[in-house]
Amino acid sequence: MAINAPELHAEQLIETAERRTGLDSWGDESFRSGLEHLIAALRTQARLSQVGRIVAYFNLLDLLCVRLRLNHYRSERAAVAEQEIHQPLFILGLPRTGTTILHELIAQDPSFRSPASWEVARPLPPPVAAAYTNDKRIASIDRLLGLQEKLAPGFQAIHALGARLPQECVYLLASSFRSEQFGYMYNIPAYRSWALDEDMSSAYDWHARFLQHLQVDTPRERWVLKTPAHLGYLKFLLARYPDASIVWTHRRPLQAIASFSSLACTLRSGFSDHIDPVATGACELQHFSEVTRRGMADRDKLDRGQFVDVSFEAICADPMSVIAGIYDRLGLELSHEARLCMHAYLRRRPRDLYGEHRYSADVFGLDSGGEKQAFGQYLGQYADFL
Repeated sequence: MAINAPELHAEQLIETAERRTGLDSWGDESFRSGLEHLIAALRTQARLSQVGRIVAYFNLLDLLCVRLRLNHYRSERAAVAEQEIHQPLFILGLPRTGTTILHELIAQDPSFRSPASWEVARPLPPPVAAAYTNDKRIASIDRLLGLQEKLAPGFQAIHALGARLPQECVYLLASSFRSEQFGYMYNIPAYRSWALDEDMSSAYDWHARFLQHLQVDTPRERWVLKTPAHLGYLKFLLARYPDASIVWTHRRPLQAIASFSSLACTLRSGFSDHIDPVATGACELQHFSEVTRRGMADRDKLDRGQFVDVSFEAICADPMSVIAGIYDRLGLELSHEARLCMHAYLRRRPRDLYGEHRYSADVFGLDSGGEKQAFGQYLGQYADFL
């Protein structure tokens, strides 16, 4: 029996979220313009399949409910707003440049706090330290994440998913409706271009509120956070977190964009029957060249010595040496306990745990000439790390 996919309408989704939660306090109203631009792009560009439209509908509805519930909890518990986010460490760079493994390894340090996938997806009530590793929400989120591999076979070999794994900031930002999460999942260049030109202050304010909520009952010394997308919004990130430290990972853009194009095609195939690898490669090359240009410009203006540059090749060759260098550069102590935890993690999760990710730049219409044209300044300025 055929199932009618629900229509995507911003006001209807908002009304449904209010009925479902019994709440109506949205906080900063800027989320509405993000939701409207996102839905417009989903309807006109994403070419969603019936399954894709169903997934998009319930994903947006869930994010709206999360936003309402977080605002309500915050209004009921003063301790949330009193939380301080102290000297967070952000890992960013082009996608597919080693940000994930650095994030996962540093998250093993007992002095750091990272947002796990399960608590970002289901943040109410806030996680409690005593039950953090066996919270009942973990199993349900693992089952939910398992559907991703069924929708997009092979995705786990490109980017591992798991309820306990550290989650990217795009998922915290998603309930502000200014987030690259949607650009990863769907072919929506109009939304991504709109977001790049937006004032992201409200999105990073929401990001901080989300962290305050997550840490209220499970504090650590500092957060370690990650998403490549921060590169395009450094001025907003550093305005919200002026004491942040930044690790910028580097890799030849040709390889990074080819790898990400493979990821994007695989992921989007779960939501659309119209996947064009060459068009994807061209779009991602243009998008991330602009992201990189903005990141370089912001860094030139704002860097007060809190940036650390590392190369993808070095991460692949010896991640522990790279981490030791990061800690040394930032004046952090890499304790014996942290080293043991990181080494144990590497043994448990080897690089090709779910299979080898095979891809070719040619498949996506990418070549060194296009790389040089799009990333010439970056190639020259960061040659020592490429």
